[in-house]
Amino acid sequence: MAEVKLPQLGETVTEGTITKWFKKIGDAVAADEPLFEVSTDKVDTEVPSPVAGILTEVRAKEGDTVPVGAVIAVVGDAGAAPAPAPAAAPAPEPVAAPVAAAPTPEPAPAPTPAPAPAPTVVVAAASSSGDAPLLSPVVRRLISENNLDVAKIAGTGPGGRITREDVLALIDAQAGKSAPAPAPAPAAAPAAAPAPAPAAAKAAPAPKAAPADSNERERRIKLSKIRKLTGEHMIMSKAVSPHTFSVVEVDYANVDVVRSRVKNEWKKTEGFSLTYLPFISRAVVDALVEFPHLNASLDGNELVVHQYVDLGIAVDLDFQGLLVPVVRDAETKRLRALAREISDLGARAKSRKLSPDEIQGGTFTLSNNGSAGSVLTMAVINQPQVGIISTDAIVRKPVVVNLPDGGESIAIHPVGKLAMSWDHRAFDGAYAAGFLSRAKEILETRDWSAEL
Repeated sequence: MAEVKLPQLGETVTEGTITKWFKKIGDAVAADEPLFEVSTDKVDTEVPSPVAGILTEVRAKEGDTVPVGAVIAVVGDAGAAPAPAPAAAPAPEPVAAPVAAAPTPEPAPAPTPAPAPAPTVVVAAASSSGDAPLLSPVVRRLISENNLDVAKIAGTGPGGRITREDVLALIDAQAGKSAPAPAPAPAAAPAAAPAPAPAAAKAAPAPKAAPADSNERERRIKLSKIRKLTGEHMIMSKAVSPHTFSVVEVDYANVDVVRSRVKNEWKKTEGFSLTYLPFISRAVVDALVEFPHLNASLDGNELVVHQYVDLGIAVDLDFQGLLVPVVRDAETKRLRALAREISDLGARAKSRKLSPDEIQGGTFTLSNNGSAGSVLTMAVINQPQVGIISTDAIVRKPVVVNLPDGGESIAIHPVGKLAMSWDHRAFDGAYAAGFLSRAKEILETRDWSAEL
């Protein structure tokens, strides 16, 4: 017999919502066969069975939100009998009791005031009922905090599931409708007043509209769980690591020659655009091999130097938070393989289709803020790593170039910065500068045609 627990689904995830069971009690289960689907603030993922056997017990129903580490099912040996008794026993008891109490319709009219508060309470009841739509923790919290009726929310997620964006859209729509609502109220008051002063009656609503307008000047939005956890992790990182900052400027003309020549054909054959990011990732990975103390983690008073490069690539989730999927063994992959994996992980991160192991355990992180237009970013170290690079916007600007005859000239080249936050406990500034200079040199001088 083996207990099936909700696994750790990311370093900052504390709970998950069971959205689907692929097996029912009594079904045979193979080891590593998908057993259930779980939704968190970061990922929607299928979780495999840790062992082979028979599913004998399910302790968390579809729609239940449970903490990480909670036992949610039991898988017995192949010959084990399922335990339907616990499920059958409760069934008769609740059926008999409420049904007997229900036939007293006369008292029902007496508490007629009860239906009035019902609309606000119905939301909680609907979200917990067995027939209610399955909601992730963050969606359930938004619905509860804003007293929304889940039945009025149209789900646009997979299988019609309600997403965070669906809830926020309804909140915004209701906020827009709430502005006109106060306007009719003042209009009704003057209607009761004598008609002699219609002009004054029309002027009256103006001052009364002011409070509504002033309320619309500010809107309070509770921090989502992912925002809170991100903040907590960043505060911890700043407290733990003495952050230091180093920057180099890179001339991407060498990269651009190859990229411009192949980008159209690349898009046709690969199905995605060839950006600067794979080139930068390749250069960073190679530089890490030469400067291994950057590809490390701090464990107490020890620097753990990794003999492999698991490169984390930060991905923005439409301004709602960040995920950092990891390219495993990046030092073994050339440019095309890196580009494919970065594109795939990024697309699946945005659609919440990553598995838990794809967002854990990186050894060094790259944050691609340049795609949003930033010029210089000081990122916060992703603990327990000792360094993080921000790739900022690449823009065309005048640079000094060397001529074949030994002279110099001015040319317009694509230029961008590589900015690195690093932990001063692990090494000193000369080591950090050496690493950045090496990454810059690789980008500016490597024969990238050979890579492709």
